Amino acid sequence: MVWDWEIDGWIVLAGSLAAACAAVLGSFLLLRRLSLLGDAISHSVLPGIAAAYLFTGERASWSIFIGAAITGLATVWLIESIRRFGNVEESASIGIVFTSMFAVGLVMIVRAGDHVDLDPSCILYGNLETSILDTVPTPIGDIPRVVLTLGGVMILNLAAVAIFYKEWKVTTFDAAYAQSQGIPSRFFHYLLASLVAVTCIAAFEAVGNILVIAVLIVPAAISFLWTARLSAMLACSVSVAVLIAITGHLAAIWLPPLAGLRSVNSAAMMSVAAGLFLAATILISPRGGWLFQRWQQLAIARKILQDDVLAYLYRLQEQSAAPTVHPSTSASTPPMSTQPFHRNEIAKKLHASPTRMAQALQQLSTRHAIAVRGDEVELTEQGLREAQNLVRSHRLWEQYLSIETNLPDNKVHPHAESWEHFTNSSMRGELDQRTGNAPTDPHGRTIPPES
Repeated sequence: MVWDWEIDGWIVLAGSLAAACAAVLGSFLLLRRLSLLGDAISHSVLPGIAAAYLFTGERASWSIFIGAAITGLATVWLIESIRRFGNVEESASIGIVFTSMFAVGLVMIVRAGDHVDLDPSCILYGNLETSILDTVPTPIGDIPRVVLTLGGVMILNLAAVAIFYKEWKVTTFDAAYAQSQGIPSRFFHYLLASLVAVTCIAAFEAVGNILVIAVLIVPAAISFLWTARLSAMLACSVSVAVLIAITGHLAAIWLPPLAGLRSVNSAAMMSVAAGLFLAATILISPRGGWLFQRWQQLAIARKILQDDVLAYLYRLQEQSAAPTVHPSTSASTPPMSTQPFHRNEIAKKLHASPTRMAQALQQLSTRHAIAVRGDEVELTEQGLREAQNLVRSHRLWEQYLSIETNLPDNKVHPHAESWEHFTNSSMRGELDQRTGNAPTDPHGRTIPPES
C-alpha cells in the first residue's frame, strides 16, 4: 500500500492522540503500582458501552461516552468499597470487579449486536481505519470526530497534570506525607481513576477496549526504564506513545504485502510495536536492562580480578620481604621493593582462565599498575600503592568483623574478600578508628599504613 496523507495522516494522528492520552496517566498508574486499575477500568466500561447501544439503538459518541463514564466511575467506587468494607487487598477487589463487569459487558454486547449495527470485534480491538470516516465540519475543514474527542481528552489530561503537578508528585511518592501536609490523597486517587475512565472511553473506538491497556501501561513502563525523574518520564512516555502509534500503522501498511495478508488492524499492530519496544528496552535500558546489567557485572568482575592480581602480588612480595619494624607501631612491616612473579602462578592461584588473566594484565599494564616483561609480572610504584590499600582494606575489615561480630577468625575472610573491592579511603579511616588503630589483623598479619 502507498501512504495517503488524507487517510493515513488522520489514522496516525488519532492513534497518536489515543496513545499519548493514555501514556500521560499511565506514568502515574505505574508509579503508584496501580497498573491493574487501568486494565480493570478498560474492561469494566464495556457494560456502559453496550447499555448505550441497547437504550439508544445507535452509535452516537455522546451516548457511548456517558454510558461508559458512568460504569467507569462505578467501577472505581466498587473497587474502593470492596477493598474497604470487604477487608481485602486492592488487587483482589480489582480482580473481582473487572472480571464481573467484563463478563456482563460481553453478554450485553452479544445482546446489543442482535438489534443494532455493532461489531464486537471493533469494541474489543478498535478500528482506526474506519473511525476517521466520521467527520465533523470545522472552520478549518472536516476533522474526524475521534480526533476531536481524543484531542479534548488530551487537553484535559495535560491540564489536570500541569495544574496539580506538585500534588500528583507528592501523593504518588509519599501519600502519607501528602496527607499530613493537607493534600487530599484520596481525592487525587479518585481523580486519577476518573481520568483513566474518561481516557479509556475516548480511546476505545480507536484502539479498542482491550488494546487500550497496551498504550496505557507500556509507554510508561518503557520510560520508567530510561529515566528516574517524573517530568522526564512523562515527556518520554508521550514521545514513546506517539512513536508506537506511527510505527504500528506503518507496519500495518507495509506488513500485509510481505506476509501475504489482505490487511492488518492498525491498533493491533500498535500493540505489537509496543511489545517490541518494551522488549528492546528490557535488553538495552540503562536502568535495569539485561545487556546493561550484564555489562556492569562483567565490568565489576574485571575490576575484582584486577584487584585480586594486585593484592596477590603484594602478598607474594610481603612474604618474600624481610620484616622490619614500622616506626609508628610495634608491628613488623616488610619493606616493599617490587619483584617479578610468573603470570601462570598468578592465574593458577586466582583460578582465572588464561584469557581472563591476559585481559586483566593488559588493563593493569595500560593504567601503569604493573610492568609485564614476557611471562614475568611485577608491581609498579603506582600498583604498589593501590595493592597496599587493597590489602589494608581487607585486613581492616577482618579486624572490624572480629571485634564487632565476634566471628571466628576463619569466618571473617570471605566477607573481607568481598568488601575490600568497594572500600574507599574515608571508609578505611573509619574502620581504622573503630578497630582502635590495630597494628595487626586477627591472623597476626600487619595492617599496612594508608598509601
